[in-house]
Amino acid sequence: MNSHAARTRLSLVLAVGALCLAFAVCMSAQVQTQTTTDANGQPTATTTVEKGEVVYVSGNDLVVKMSDGSIRHIANVPESARVTVDGQELGIHDLKVGMKLQRTITTTETPKVIKTVKSVTGTVWNVSPPTSVILTMENGKNQQFKIPQDQKFSVDGQMVDAWGLKKGMKVSATKVVEVPATEVAKQVQLTGKMPPPPPPPPADVPILVVEEVPVPVEVAAAPAPALPKTASPVPLIGLLGFLSLASSLGLKAFRMK
Repeated sequence: MNSHAARTRLSLVLAVGALCLAFAVCMSAQVQTQTTTDANGQPTATTTVEKGEVVYVSGNDLVVKMSDGSIRHIANVPESARVTVDGQELGIHDLKVGMKLQRTITTTETPKVIKTVKSVTGTVWNVSPPTSVILTMENGKNQQFKIPQDQKFSVDGQMVDAWGLKKGMKVSATKVVEVPATEVAKQVQLTGKMPPPPPPPPADVPILVVEEVPVPVEVAAAPAPALPKTASPVPLIGLLGFLSLASSLGLKAFRMK
């Protein structure tokens, strides 16, 4: 009993899986979808120019000083990157310090409309207006569709809504969806200019330049003026005589004692 029930459940699962697979194949085969993209206006272009000077390059690492003074480090520059300098295509290993670089970015935006058209044809098997309808497809399989709002169906050249559908009617329906989009295209052009060569040395380079420096002349100082002779030797002579007289008197008194 249990084995019979298990086989029944297994058969049911396989049948449901096969039905789902057939439904998916049927839908992909019966519903036709066509997508087109059309221009919807004039394209607009914007150009941006960035300028800088190479200040360091080593291997695939590049450091550029931008025109606004900021420093930009570009690591792992790909070998395929090229810069046009004097008509030649140079790679990362050809760049030199002092080289001027300019990157011109042109961005073009084109407004477009993406149109998706879905069409289906079948015979009405059942209808539940205004939400869904089941159609019998050309391969004999039934397929259920959700009816979009305000959807119209073509029946013998007449357009009817979901309420006008009857079982057995052969109908065709088309759904058109338009979505605005913008196509963006970028074009990058990288150009450069070699640094100017160093200026050549002057033709005549003097080794030693002699400059005449004036030597200051010392002026001899004038002798100090002599003091005027205002004293006389007479008092000095009198003093010496007085001292001699006093000495003789002293000696005489000494002897008398």
